[in-house]
Amino acid sequence: MLRGLWALCALLVAVPAAAQVEQSTTARADANAPTIASPDGRISVSVTTDGDGRPLYSVSRGGKQIIAPSALGFLFTDAAKMQRNFRIESKASSSVDTSWEQPWGEWKTIRDRHNELRVRFKESKDLGRVMDVVFRVFDDGVGFRYELPEQPNLKTAHIADEMTEFALTQDGEAWWIPGSEWNRDEYQWNRTPISSVPLAHTPLTVKLKDGTHIAFHEAALVDYSGTWLQRVEGTKFKTVLIPSAGGAKVVRGTPFVTPWRTMILSDDAPGLYMSHIELNLNEPNKLGDVSYFKPSKYVGVWWEMHLGTAGWGSTPKPGAATANVKRYIDFAAKHGFPGVLVEGWNVGWDTEWFANGKGFQFDTPAPWFDAEALAAYAKNKGVQIIGHHETGGSPSHYEDQLERGMAFAAAHGESVVKTGYVTDAGQLERVGPNGEPLREWHDGQFSAQHHLRVLEMAHKYRIAIDAHEPIKDTGLRRTYPNWVSREGARGQEYNAWGEPKNAPEHEANMVFTRMLAGPMDFTPGVLSLTGKGGTPILSTEAKQLALYVVLYSPVQMAADLPENYAKHMAAFQFIKDVPTDWEDTRVLNGEVGDYVTFARKQRGGQDWYLGAVGDEQARSMEVKLDFLAPGKAYEAQIYRDGDDADYRTEKRHAIMIEKRRVTAADAMTLRLAPGGGVAIRFKAVK
Repeated sequence: MLRGLWALCALLVAVPAAAQVEQSTTARADANAPTIASPDGRISVSVTTDGDGRPLYSVSRGGKQIIAPSALGFLFTDAAKMQRNFRIESKASSSVDTSWEQPWGEWKTIRDRHNELRVRFKESKDLGRVMDVVFRVFDDGVGFRYELPEQPNLKTAHIADEMTEFALTQDGEAWWIPGSEWNRDEYQWNRTPISSVPLAHTPLTVKLKDGTHIAFHEAALVDYSGTWLQRVEGTKFKTVLIPSAGGAKVVRGTPFVTPWRTMILSDDAPGLYMSHIELNLNEPNKLGDVSYFKPSKYVGVWWEMHLGTAGWGSTPKPGAATANVKRYIDFAAKHGFPGVLVEGWNVGWDTEWFANGKGFQFDTPAPWFDAEALAAYAKNKGVQIIGHHETGGSPSHYEDQLERGMAFAAAHGESVVKTGYVTDAGQLERVGPNGEPLREWHDGQFSAQHHLRVLEMAHKYRIAIDAHEPIKDTGLRRTYPNWVSREGARGQEYNAWGEPKNAPEHEANMVFTRMLAGPMDFTPGVLSLTGKGGTPILSTEAKQLALYVVLYSPVQMAADLPENYAKHMAAFQFIKDVPTDWEDTRVLNGEVGDYVTFARKQRGGQDWYLGAVGDEQARSMEVKLDFLAPGKAYEAQIYRDGDDADYRTEKRHAIMIEKRRVTAADAMTLRLAPGGGVAIRFKAVK
């Protein structure tokens, strides 16, 4: 009976918008709160105002309220806040059910199926300002944003903060990293009660006591400040806009729209990852043809620098020395890697560049790097150089040279550039309107504007961008598909530097937190399993292989040294084989921070790949192979932990490589060692 009522609600909201517009006549004419349900009827959103005319929304799932009435509105630096004395002036609803294709990604085809509710709030006195709040309700979650139309009493919005709240109705567990701390978003995840979270970055993932999983984030962060989530009391959170060097955190002229506030809702952790809400809430491709970007793997002059055996500047052994780069090009060509990342190639590395990158030149090679000869050498070998533009946290200085830098890259055969913004949080240096130096945050409005300027210039020169120390990912790869990857979390380099290294559960945490935002250039594949001074990495060899399937990026690095791969050639074969572009993705099982298993189908091919990673516990789990094509046979090429493998001992290198014939009717038992994993290629048998 209840399921039938949900379906009826979905049917009622699915009529055309023009037929659903209603006008209220008084401040309390919204007694019948506007409501919208998901297409399957399971999720519903209700909108109302309280006795003081405060706009409120609530969210229910399966007939149970999970977000209690929560505030909406704005604080301004130069005007009265928009929070009280509002009435609902109109409401309109509509439905969408369509599909679109990604030029690259984890799924070739994305379905966008949602119902939309647009509610107009108007102040019943004083300035008579209006704001629209638009809700889109999917079968797996909710997105909503503010739309502020052009109006006489709000021509320019100087936003001090939003009043947006998320009042959870239950406690439970939360996985989070701190907001407003010096190391940006490069932290390991905390696991605490929801009621103990202080100020957190998004995505923030929670599991309510009743088992409901929710991931809070945002989509389409354009010309606006990103947000943190701050717990107010109990299990109620509010958004905190990330600061600006100016008094207001956001300055926008009306009309404008904010980013979408998003909640992915699921019965389990795998359902969080299978959601497409972030992508569907972004606009379609604005760039047009981006066929110049080909998803691929690369090697690079990188790991040896983090180990301290080579340097970025004029050290006794510059990593970017011409002869050394040729060595990497030879290795890439021999093993079928299309790209070679080169860091430390340009002028500026001998300066005090951290948080002051004004010495960098992006079209001027350092004396040890013969750009012309290496571009020709790489081209002759069928390899491309991947450029590196480290800004030292000085984006204004970078913008002054942006076109020169991209032109230089294009002239030297580069179709991917890795950008970097190495400086502490809140210390990006930009030049103010009067030439004064100002300090900004990596996720603030200025940074949002800057990254889009970089993407547009890169596209002009047919270059894709892999941003490190970036602004957070909010699905803009749909709109700007040359934004192919980014860092934005604690990557493999921490395993080189010393203590603390990434914990065994780090990647299983990332899957259901950071990776919900989008691709990450984690730089997996360190088969030597050692950092500086031979200190052990807390992983097995098989887990390093599994990360190529588990942690998605269309540009994937084989991060270890060529001489280390020479010692592990049997395992290295999986790194050579695994694709970076996918037709389909399935999450077969998983728990946040404990374990996860992925199956992905190669785009343009018949092969499937499986990757599973765990935490510090040994575990065994059975997975069905029903994702394989029925009626076809596959050779399962299995790279698994050895029977005595353990990340805490020298047995972390124990790996078994096996083959067996399987079909979609079969199941496999996956055994993960402590700190372990398994990687499998299912090769279609002709």
